Amino acid sequence: MGAYLQGSLFDQADDIGLGSLRGTRRTELGSGAWIDLLPGWLRGADDLFTRLVAEVPWKAERRHMYEQMVDVPRLLAFYGAEDPLPHPVLSEAREALSAYYATELGEPFTTAGLCYYRDGRDSVAWHGDRIGRGGTEDTMVAILSVGAPRDLLLRPRGGGSALRRPLGHGDLLVMGGSCQRTWEHAIPKSSRATGPRISVQFRPSGVA
Repeated sequence: MGAYLQGSLFDQADDIGLGSLRGTRRTELGSGAWIDLLPGWLRGADDLFTRLVAEVPWKAERRHMYEQMVDVPRLLAFYGAEDPLPHPVLSEAREALSAYYATELGEPFTTAGLCYYRDGRDSVAWHGDRIGRGGTEDTMVAILSVGAPRDLLLRPRGGGSALRRPLGHGDLLVMGGSCQRTWEHAIPKSSRATGPRISVQFRPSGVA
């Protein structure tokens, strides 16, 4: 893929593993939406990034937008509930998240979608995960980020002031409650010198 991650900017743990989820900090967004943030949940983030770049079967997709076919500005991979994940720590993360949020969510996280942002030109536009049950029910989407930091923006659906949360270096962000229905999120393009980043999105069944 030609990605290069400057390891000195990321953690230098000898192994890849997870910390405790008890340090998550919640921000209430309003209208029943909230986000939880836990910086540095994953140790060994730079090592995991390198392995995912090399071992995940990344796909470049094209979609119909603005009356024409355009390249999706990032590489993608998807793992269903029955698919083995590309690294054991991702299975551990999914199980830990399912246990931690069992009471609020009421069901496990089952799928994992991966996005590979190769540089600052790769992005994702404003959207909510409203395909399937996310459009009508409260749910959760948990994002684990490895690689260079990129800003995740959130704003009320229909427009309004945006919140900015830089994610990288093994950070975890969970969007919950009505967040997918009442708020939108995006990873904007960046003109700054930006290294590559991978995000892993864990979702319950029927949410996309």
